[in-house]
Order: sequence, then C-alpha cells, then structure tokens
Amino acid sequence: MTEGSVVLSVRGLSVRFLMPGRRTVAAVTDAHFDVAVGECLTLIGESGCGKSVLASALLGLLPGNAQTTGEARLGDLDLLAVDERTLAGTVRGRRIGLIPQSPAAHLTAVRTIRSHLEETVAALTGTRGRAALRSAAEEAAERAAFPGDHLDRYPYELSGGLAQRAATALALIGDAPLLLADEPTTGLDRDLVDHTVDALRHHVDTSGRALLVITHDLSAAARIADRVAVMYAGRIVELAEATAFFGSQGPRHPYSRGLLQALPDRAFIPIPGMPPELGALPEGCAFATRCGRTTDACAALPRMMNAVACHHPYVPEGTRA
Repeated sequence: MTEGSVVLSVRGLSVRFLMPGRRTVAAVTDAHFDVAVGECLTLIGESGCGKSVLASALLGLLPGNAQTTGEARLGDLDLLAVDERTLAGTVRGRRIGLIPQSPAAHLTAVRTIRSHLEETVAALTGTRGRAALRSAAEEAAERAAFPGDHLDRYPYELSGGLAQRAATALALIGDAPLLLADEPTTGLDRDLVDHTVDALRHHVDTSGRALLVITHDLSAAARIADRVAVMYAGRIVELAEATAFFGSQGPRHPYSRGLLQALPDRAFIPIPGMPPELGALPEGCAFATRCGRTTDACAALPRMMNAVACHHPYVPEGTRA
C-alpha cells in the first residue's frame, strides 16, 4: 500500500443492544471515518460513549444481543458482513493487530511471555521448529522494545509498562496493516504513557501501518494523533486534524471544547451535568442539556456538516461560519 491510501473505511456503523423488555440501547450510531496508511486516527471521548463497542464491532467480538448495521471495509472485506471463521482465520492478528485494554489481563498467567510469542508466531506465520520459533519470538520482542532477559517471566512478574510492550509485540507479529489500540495507556504513569505512544507512533511511521487508537487520555491523543474523532453518546460529533484541534484554532464542537477545558493544564472548567443514558437518548442534540450554546434549534438532531455535528459550532478565527 502507498502512503495515504485508505486501510479502513467505516460508513454508517451502528450498534444496538437488545435488552430485556424489548428495550434497545444505541451504543454506536452512524459512525463514518477512514484510517489511511501511515496515519493515526485517535477516537476520544468520555468512558461509556461507545468507543470500545465500536472497536469490538470491527473485530466481531460483540455479544449475541448486539445488532450491527453499516459497513466497515478493510481492503476487500466488509468486517460487518463476514462470518466468525473468516474473522478468526484471516482478520484478527493477520489484518488487524489488537493491543487490548489492560494487556496483563489478556495474557495467560501460567505461561511465559516467550511462550505467548512463540505460539503467536506459529499461528500467524507458520514458522515451525524450536530454534526458528525462539529466534522469531526474540525478534518480535525486540521490535516492541521488550527486554530479552524478561522473556521467560510470567505476566504477573511484569510491570504495567512491560505488559504493554508484551501486548504490542504480540500485535506486531502478523504484520497486520491496521493496528487497533484500545486504551493503551490505562494504568500507566506519565513517563510510561509517553514511551508507549511514542513507540506506537514509531511503528506507524516506519512500518507502513495504519493505527486506530481509542482513548480518553487527551494528552496521549495530542502526542500521537494525526486526526481526531470525538465521540459523544454513541455518535462521532467532530473530525479534525490534530494540529488544529489541539492548537490555537481549537475544536469546533462545544463538547470537544469542554473536554479540553477540563484538563488540569488548561482552564480546568468541568462540563456540567452527565451524559445521557444510551438507552434513552433525546431526539435532538444529546449534548444540549450540558451546552452553553443551546437554542431551540438543538431540539433537532444536528447533521455532520464540515466535519462537525452541531447547530452552533465554534468558528476558527479568520474563517467564515
């Protein structure tokens, strides 16, 4: 693939959960975005806004009560239309490398990191033979800056940062064109956060991969992202270039501005109120009850116009509304 060509194209992705009593929870609604070779798209928003549900939909890991509609094209595959055999055999690991949230919880406690790596190498590359597997496992660890003298340790013997590197090493083995990192900095101290996002950024810049990062850590997003997608109450409400979003121009959606103002190193102005329940969303703008720019127009659902879904978006200086 050439730099800038689209790896993942999502159009109209929606996820509904059928609950007891015929109640429906709209976890993700009408998501549209692309991720290209050499690019990091970071999906940000408060916990519970639908970010991880979206990731699970792409990987086919939703529970049985989920209903998914729309399209998510990864090359020649529509991830929402293929069966479990295809997802398990040709997508997970081979075409999408997953760096999971809380990586230590996804590692088997009674097996060493070397054992995890060797098994994954054998499954994804077909490598056989003890010496070849050992060499490939050590190479995978080196790519993720996982120390070789820790390969024979068990997951419970690793720090949070080393568990994160082990998970990254596993995700890189299949040379998947898309890396999906779900909250990759959770539980890490600031130095390890910076190291983790810098390492992921390096992999994207040097390997021709695309990267989709799901996070509520805005500082990490500012450090790694090329573009930012902001999610609120199951909808993507803004898409922006990271330099504009985190720079002097700032976000255009009032919710996005509120997120940045709530950071400790900014004005630290908290957003009033609470997000609506995904099972009882209003007909109009879901942010209207928390927004200082609300008018009667906000009783209608805003459409995505010029990459922002808002009736009263902020207008960057020097541009026209």
